[in-house]
Amino acid sequence: MRVLVVEDEPLMAGAIRDGLRLEAIAADVAGDGDTALEMLSVNSYDIAVLDRDIPGPSGDEIAERIVASGTGMPILMLTAADRLDDKASGFELGADDYLTKPFELRELVLRLRALDRRRAHSRPPVREIAGLRVDPFRREVYRDGRYVALTRKQFAVLEVLAAAEGGVISAEELLERAWDENADPFTNAVRITVSALRKRLGEPAIIATVPGVGYRIDADEPSG
Repeated sequence: MRVLVVEDEPLMAGAIRDGLRLEAIAADVAGDGDTALEMLSVNSYDIAVLDRDIPGPSGDEIAERIVASGTGMPILMLTAADRLDDKASGFELGADDYLTKPFELRELVLRLRALDRRRAHSRPPVREIAGLRVDPFRREVYRDGRYVALTRKQFAVLEVLAAAEGGVISAEELLERAWDENADPFTNAVRITVSALRKRLGEPAIIATVPGVGYRIDADEPSG
């Protein structure tokens, strides 16, 4: 999952970003409305976390832009305003959830995962492919009934591959979906992570490399 966090308080923004990364959620941060709109125009996000009171275009304006774009991107509003009228106005703008400050990071993580499951309601929350069982909510992976311990980044990569249901995912897309905007586009992190993931999943290897294209979960043949 990749989210955009729009928050103008640097300490809070950094704490949210770092906390989400520990939960294998890639988070980019924008400190003002103009930056947020620019990032939305060039990156693909699963969820937007919007502080309503920010410099430049407000969180409300950004929410309206997201809704008008027709992408269906879920919006979670963050604000210190906890009156019912404030919450109601946020929902009227198109927010899918509302969290008042101060809040516990754990609650934010749970709400983000709930929004992600709702966004993907047409797909099963637990994915099963090629003997793998990938549970995004519990962050658990089983292969042929055997529990497989993965690092957060390995799980994030496997989650993207499993969601493709055998389709090919490029290294660039994996970098975009499982890392954040600070990832070096020329890094070999994807190749290293996929290699380590193959070892964790065991034999026969089921993550196939498609030369010059990317990676996929091979449901039919060992990838060798």
